Amino acid sequence: MQPNWLLQRSYLTHERIGLRFGQQSWTFKQLYERAEQVARQLVAYDLKAGDRVAILAASTPNLIHVIYCCMHAQSEFVFLNTRLSSYELDYQIKDAEVSLVLVDEQHFQRVENHRVLSFNALFESKGMNYTFATEWSEQQTISIMYTSGTTGFPKGVRQTVQNHSASAISSALNLGLTDKDIWLCCVPIFHISGFSILMRSLLYGMEVRLYEKFDAKKCAVEMAQGEVTKISAVATMLEQMLTYMEQHDLKAHQNFKTALIGGGPVPVRYLERAMQLNISVSQTYGMTETASQTATLSNEDAMKKLGSAGKPLFFNQIRIKNVTGPCEEGEICIRGPHVTPGYIGRFKDRAVTEDGWLMTGDIGYLDEEGYLYVIDRRADLIISGGENIYPAEIENVLMAHPAIKEAGVCSQEHEKWGQVPIAFVVTKDKITESQIITYCQERLAAYKVPHEIYFVEELPRNDAKKLMRRILRTLL
Repeated sequence: MQPNWLLQRSYLTHERIGLRFGQQSWTFKQLYERAEQVARQLVAYDLKAGDRVAILAASTPNLIHVIYCCMHAQSEFVFLNTRLSSYELDYQIKDAEVSLVLVDEQHFQRVENHRVLSFNALFESKGMNYTFATEWSEQQTISIMYTSGTTGFPKGVRQTVQNHSASAISSALNLGLTDKDIWLCCVPIFHISGFSILMRSLLYGMEVRLYEKFDAKKCAVEMAQGEVTKISAVATMLEQMLTYMEQHDLKAHQNFKTALIGGGPVPVRYLERAMQLNISVSQTYGMTETASQTATLSNEDAMKKLGSAGKPLFFNQIRIKNVTGPCEEGEICIRGPHVTPGYIGRFKDRAVTEDGWLMTGDIGYLDEEGYLYVIDRRADLIISGGENIYPAEIENVLMAHPAIKEAGVCSQEHEKWGQVPIAFVVTKDKITESQIITYCQERLAAYKVPHEIYFVEELPRNDAKKLMRRILRTLL
């Protein structure tokens, strides 16, 4: 068992700032009191501990209040990506079997076909007396996040009290996190990279400085002025901040400690530029199934271990499947208390681990000193601006169109986003590229819509008739 984190944090450091948004700020006591108030309003809608709700909202203080209210009421909450299409949202809401969808005003009309409650309606409703738990089971599910899969159907990943606490403690041991730190959160809360910052805040009593959207200029200025000590980002965001600082002759303040960069390897030229600007970069490797970080490369090793994701964090283990020695490539396998206990919905019966090890599907190796190198993230995974895109998901949408017989999707290099998806289609009826794009825009998040459509006579397949995505680029 663990203490109710909200109650315990308020008790220990009630006057310390826990959240700042623009000119507004909340102490941990105020955050707890707000969470309790809204939780009493939430349970009045016939919700009990363990019931599941979905949350669709931008990264604002209201979202944080709703998240903390759900935690206090012990409601499992399903994060919905605001960038998803209505079609995708509908699938995840149904698959999660939620009792209620909590949504901010700007996204309300996108989920009207479900039992929906707006944030404003929740905040204005009458609460009820309720006795909230002072302790939580370590196996209690806190959050659920959907991650794309090779099947083309997103999987709902459970994240427990144990998962989040193990992740936060390991991160603190690795990065030297203290209650004096101020973590700039400019990544979406519905991503594990964003939500994990909140979990570290509650467990360590550190301030979170929240941005609704990433702003390279504002982030760069805050680092230069010493307003924040840490930031989470992806490589493309880092590059934008570096560019602004270079153009305006800025350098990171001595108070700034770490830029934690995930979502794929950081190009060497970015690391070199960052060093010139006094920015310490820590590259990290993790996934939704591991509640954020599994391995992190310290800044001191960044240049001597170029391309590495570092060593596993304290409670974590990494091995490479079916290899006999260092530097041999194989599937990356992970074990530790941060690994999810399972999925929900259509994948609830799928085993997560084999003999206690999570099979990531990623290919990599460990060098002689135990540093992890990720060669390919889930073989065909496309990482666009920090968003994970599985080709199968797009292919399923394309092949649902009556004019398309076959479809294959792969990545193309992109100056701004790193990678973007492109599609190759075999048609059975006449259709234009613009018609296909429009069809995809109605069914996919904008970042998943193919940037280019190529019409071909056939797709490359092996003897088993499996699509060979890596050969698709040769058709250009």
